[in-house]
Amino acid sequence: MCPDCEDFARTVVLLGQLALYADRSDADATFVDAVGVSLAASLPEPPPGIFPPGYDPDDGPDYPGETPR
Repeated sequence: MCPDCEDFARTVVLLGQLALYADRSDADATFVDAVGVSLAASLPEPPPGIFPPGYDPDDGPDYPGETPR
């Protein structure tokens, strides 16, 4: 597995585990907020093949309150 692929997969797993922890009744919300933002910010570029060719994450519907692109 390429180095970026391994980092991406590990970070996604950690985000999933954090989401499971956040669902617990005894979860520390401050911890979840701090770690979730840090993990999301540390995601490397997705490895090739994760998204279909031509995929643009900024392309999509306008949400209420957004100005049209």
